[in-house]
Amino acid sequence: MNDTATIDARVADLRIDGERLWQSLMALARIGATPLGGVRRIALTDLDRQGRDRVVEWFRGAGLEVRVDPIGNIFGRRRARNSRLPPIVAGSHIDTQPSGGKFDGNYGVLAALEVVRTLNDRNVETEAPIEVAVWTNEEGTRFTPVMMGSGVYAGVFPLAEVLPRTDLDGRAVGEELRRIGYAGTAPTGTPIGAYFEAHIEQGPILEDTGRTIGVVTGALGQRWYDVTITGMNAHAGPTPMRLRKDALLAASRLVGEVNRIALEFAPDGRGTVGFMQVSPNSRNVVPGEVKFAVDFRNATDDSLAGMDARLRTACEGIARETNVQAAVAQAVYFAPCHFDPACVGAVRDATARLGYAHMDIVSGAGHDAVYVARVAPTAMIFVPCKDGISHNEIEDAAPADLAAGCNVLAQAMLARAGAIC
Repeated sequence: MNDTATIDARVADLRIDGERLWQSLMALARIGATPLGGVRRIALTDLDRQGRDRVVEWFRGAGLEVRVDPIGNIFGRRRARNSRLPPIVAGSHIDTQPSGGKFDGNYGVLAALEVVRTLNDRNVETEAPIEVAVWTNEEGTRFTPVMMGSGVYAGVFPLAEVLPRTDLDGRAVGEELRRIGYAGTAPTGTPIGAYFEAHIEQGPILEDTGRTIGVVTGALGQRWYDVTITGMNAHAGPTPMRLRKDALLAASRLVGEVNRIALEFAPDGRGTVGFMQVSPNSRNVVPGEVKFAVDFRNATDDSLAGMDARLRTACEGIARETNVQAAVAQAVYFAPCHFDPACVGAVRDATARLGYAHMDIVSGAGHDAVYVARVAPTAMIFVPCKDGISHNEIEDAAPADLAAGCNVLAQAMLARAGAIC
């Protein structure tokens, strides 16, 4: 194998084919295309099968050896000089939200495929194998949990507990994998030397700051809560204001507190109330019960713990002031994720060498990389998306930005895989 200086010179000018990447994205987007320009390709449906079949066809056309594990994760391996080394892997998912876009997940898979195609075009051999991964059911729209395939790979979810999970129609994960032909037999959890995931940001920060590349250092931790406020139903006319036990009044004040708490724990604090049920939900009845969800996110466990304490204190205080009862139950906890410094460094170095405007950034959303990071060195690459919009049919990204992210991905992967003249 050549020394580092020679390897760098060999691949320093390597650039992917941005037009080919774009055409692949548009071709995959036609499977499950929606009238507004988005994609509806729910996990383990017939459309998901068609998408998988198309990607596998492309894998084989690029000379990749394809294997599928029992949860339906797909891996395409490019041979290398030293097949005993664990592979350098890149990928994401191709399942979508019910009203999803063309780029969420799909970009990460097809960017990795484009890296392979470019290496083939340039006859670049690597010391370690390179693989492209397609993780099953990242979105969690039809089956829970979210990030199912990468979670099973990383040992977060036992396969035996996930396969019986059912959708609203009673169809099980295992049954649907067999039906669409993707209940594989390849070993689960095989070693990975390093994992990279390219993704649209799904937020507005890169676009707002005029940066092309986000060097992702980790992902925000999450605490989700179910809050129940119990007051008393009462007639809106005869019941004086001072004698009411208005559950919605208390809930509305708590919604404001969720926002205030997130602002206090800046810059990474996030606080959202996106679900609420009001009972009896009648025009002329003082609400006696309100149930709502709280989503808190931050970059450290200490910050999340502080937000948790503030929420509980606020609930107690507002309940006393409004003469209601408040119950707070934590429903979900995801620990903050910190990506591997060496992999993050490879992304940062590649970005600087290629001359792209960039910044360090923390992912506000969960990704397959978060689970893979538990068992392998991992990093992510973000590129801007128009107006920060994602999980939406109008999700959009500039071809030049997508190509830039893919160029960074190629250089970072080669830095770990080793290019051979």
